Amino acid sequence: PAIAENEQKLWYESQEENLAYYENLAAEENEQAKQMIEENKKAAGESGKKKTPKENPAEKSVKPKEETAARKKDNSGKKKEINIKKLEDFDYLRRTFYQVDNTTTIGKDQLNIKDLMQPDMTIDLHTKGPQILIYHTHSQECYSDSKEGDESTSVIAVGDYLTGLLEDEGFKVLHHKGKYDVGDRDHAYSNAAPAIQKILKENPSIQVVIDLHRDGVGKNTRLVTTQNGKKMAKIMFFNGLSRTTAAGDIAYLKNPYISDNLAFSFQMQLAAAQYYPDLTRKIYLKGYRFNMHFCPRSMLVEVGAQTNTFEEAKNSMEPLADLLAKVLKNEE
Repeated sequence: PAIAENEQKLWYESQEENLAYYENLAAEENEQAKQMIEENKKAAGESGKKKTPKENPAEKSVKPKEETAARKKDNSGKKKEINIKKLEDFDYLRRTFYQVDNTTTIGKDQLNIKDLMQPDMTIDLHTKGPQILIYHTHSQECYSDSKEGDESTSVIAVGDYLTGLLEDEGFKVLHHKGKYDVGDRDHAYSNAAPAIQKILKENPSIQVVIDLHRDGVGKNTRLVTTQNGKKMAKIMFFNGLSRTTAAGDIAYLKNPYISDNLAFSFQMQLAAAQYYPDLTRKIYLKGYRFNMHFCPRSMLVEVGAQTNTFEEAKNSMEPLADLLAKVLKNEE
């Protein structure tokens, strides 16, 4: 218990100290988004020059309502192509896809494109029991227009919407609504651990575990993107490395699935960059564990922040469900 308490205190102290940092990060992400848009325009221009005159009339004949169907037919659907070859460079990979907290470090041994891309994230869809577990270590997290004490406008309701969307994709989902941060937020991870272990023991069919959160940022920071004509809260995938800069690997926070978790979040981030540019913030790497040691496909997701509206957070579950389907069914 003392170790767990220390881990929680370090986490929250770091969060409060980094409010200004998050504001700078959001600004940086906005600049990167602008750069991505410019790159897309340039790529589209170059692509257009290569087409023969015979192809252009056919292109112009495609009606707006038919564009989506046309994209699906040729199996592209991607809004942006990512140069995987460039990601073989560690510095480029780290700079483009990750934000490493100052409490930890990571090197080429863990962040290399081969190890991140190689693991097969597809799951068995023929199991009788639930395949995906969604829960909330911090069930009391709400949004700018949430009603106090109203679960239907909290992060739990966001989890309800994600559950329904994933079930529409053909997954069997268990949404656990246990509350572990009521009156004692500092021990939420320790409080949640036994319950999550019990659920996994009772449901061996579960292959994916998602801890759905809402981030905390500076009051002037707005993590908003527009996808498919809707305003959405930006999403951030999060990994614990069980390693601090000061002490190195933390033996008492052993996680045998760190590499699997890193591969899962990267493959999700890569798909997001291709299909939903500007939806996600960089993957955040932190020094501790955050109960991500129970399952190879464990994911902690931050859905917007306290400055987002509930509707923005809810809307972002639509692309998230699509991305999970793409990665877990290998639909790309």
